[in-house]
Amino acid sequence: MDVFEAVDSRISCRWFLDKPVDQTIVRELIAKAGRAASGGNLQPWRVYALTGAPLADIKRQVADEIATHDPRHVDAEYPIYPNPMWEPYRSRREQHGVQLYGALRIARDDAQGRLDQYKRNFEFFNAPVALFVTIERKLGPGQWADLGSYIHTLMYLARGYGLDTCPQESWARMYKTVGAFLQIPPDHMLFCAVAIGYGDHAHPANSFRSPRAGLEEFCTFVGFEGN
Repeated sequence: MDVFEAVDSRISCRWFLDKPVDQTIVRELIAKAGRAASGGNLQPWRVYALTGAPLADIKRQVADEIATHDPRHVDAEYPIYPNPMWEPYRSRREQHGVQLYGALRIARDDAQGRLDQYKRNFEFFNAPVALFVTIERKLGPGQWADLGSYIHTLMYLARGYGLDTCPQESWARMYKTVGAFLQIPPDHMLFCAVAIGYGDHAHPANSFRSPRAGLEEFCTFVGFEGN
């Protein structure tokens, strides 16, 4: 798979097959993603990789924790989205929700169905491998950008191994539980988790492609012929 196909075929996979991922592949993937661009070569990312019994344990702990309340109302380590949201970002987010819940045939007024789907984040959508990604709290916006570069590089490389991924900022709401479970140093912030596995492309949750803004919406060309 070339880099163009890897970028184009990446999706946020929301259901995975019951198929393990070889440990050697996981190690190679995490290591090779370390070639991501990093300002000053700081390489600010820290990764915790889980599978098997430890992954089952953290999923069980979080399931018990959210059994009686809505995790969408739990404060995360950082503001995941601006509040209030404004255009064009509000419409983009709402349209994505329409696609996802429409594919799953969950009605707009089905509050329980929507909550149940959100809670599947904390099952890692059945993925056999989960990464928790942290960054030191004292680092700034430049290093946050580097962290995003690492995560995206990892996801594109995963496609080269025939794997799918799902980056999950929702796990930042569970930072206390995850931090205690993994003994994450208090000076590190849980940014997100990433589910890794072989995607179930027959599952309705993976049956759509979220749209992207047209070039004219986000790029201004200066000095090019034909402007």
